[in-house]
Amino acid sequence: MADLFDTSEPKAPLGPRPLADRLRPKSLSQVIGQERILSPEGPLGAMLEAKNLSSLILWGPPGVGKTTIAQLLAAETDKHFVQISAIYSGVADLKKVFDSAKIRRANGLGTLLFVDEIHRFNKAQQDGFLPHMEDGTILLVGATTENPSFELNAALLSRAQVIVLDRLELRDLERLAQRAEQELGRALPLTGEARESLLEMADGDGRALLNLIEQASSWRVDKPLDRAQLAARLMRRAAKFDKTGEEHYNLISALHKSVRGSDPDAALYWFARMLEGGEDPRFLARRITRMAVEDIGLADPQAQQVCLESWNTYERLGSPEGELALAQALVYLALAPKSNAVYVAYKAARAAARDSGSQPPPLHIRNAPTRLMKDIGYGAGYAYDHDAEDGFSGQDYFPEGMKRPVFYQPLERGFERELHKRVEYFAKLRAKRQQSND
Repeated sequence: MADLFDTSEPKAPLGPRPLADRLRPKSLSQVIGQERILSPEGPLGAMLEAKNLSSLILWGPPGVGKTTIAQLLAAETDKHFVQISAIYSGVADLKKVFDSAKIRRANGLGTLLFVDEIHRFNKAQQDGFLPHMEDGTILLVGATTENPSFELNAALLSRAQVIVLDRLELRDLERLAQRAEQELGRALPLTGEARESLLEMADGDGRALLNLIEQASSWRVDKPLDRAQLAARLMRRAAKFDKTGEEHYNLISALHKSVRGSDPDAALYWFARMLEGGEDPRFLARRITRMAVEDIGLADPQAQQVCLESWNTYERLGSPEGELALAQALVYLALAPKSNAVYVAYKAARAAARDSGSQPPPLHIRNAPTRLMKDIGYGAGYAYDHDAEDGFSGQDYFPEGMKRPVFYQPLERGFERELHKRVEYFAKLRAKRQQSND
């Protein structure tokens, strides 16, 4: 019988559920695209098989199933599921969660606490999880799109296993699309090419795909739409790119390694990806110049000048024409002969300088501006190379007692072939001078 004294407003009927919510998997076997971690041989599958689920950090891009997997893990382990977001939760909210979890634990019920965007919590808030994880009050499952190595405390990471979730491939998105069509009871009004374009628009994000499908399925058209008609109705998602985060470093690494690997096409692709993502062309100009110094070196001494000129051209032209000058420099670097011989020599010299302490230069190459310095031997015995045979004295310029090291070893590549000949020439002359002095 209804409560006659209930003065609350009547509850409004629930609105239609979004397609993404209606298609949320009911079991881990229904999760698409994460078979690698959920299979019996995978890390999560093995934990569940052994009935020994530990705290986890789920790291992966948006829309790959982090929240769904956390919910299903709670069901699989008979734990109460609690979800919070680090964006909207503070210390007071965490205290309430922990207090409630303690009560459940006292009553024999465990709590799986799912923390979305866990990297948004500061160090003190992350530390707050530790005692409750250690005493079994909560089983923590954190979700993050950022690299845990950079964003989460070492103490938290030591108590949780990081599980890397995969970006959904086109075949995974197609399976998801077919599942959506079964739920909707009708096929998408798209040609084959348009359907493929729709999957590409999702950019590996299953939730984004279902939102796109929900829009497309509502259209009433006389015949299937082609790729151009689809593009006119839907906007492509912006490519995932964070100018200060994990993707920034991933893409610049891909760009640099493509140049080092002498692949101009791949270099242009990653260059374009970064520009499309909003990267500052000046950052790219600086990095391209760094490539010339690190990876081309003296194999092509002109490469550095090409980069500096392209940078200068960009500053004069601005966008979008200036980016073409940077692209030209990038292609030049990719096709240039490569050498890191000077880079290796420089690092070896720095290491030797640290190890040798403060050993002074030998007396014969010390500066002697005063009579006293000359009297104690500064500059004595210095051989002026221009007066020596072949313009080369062969004297030792390292600290006395230090075994002569070899830092620079030019490669038989590009202009360094010529430098290699010069190094060998002077090495032979040096040995000849030493023999004559002995």
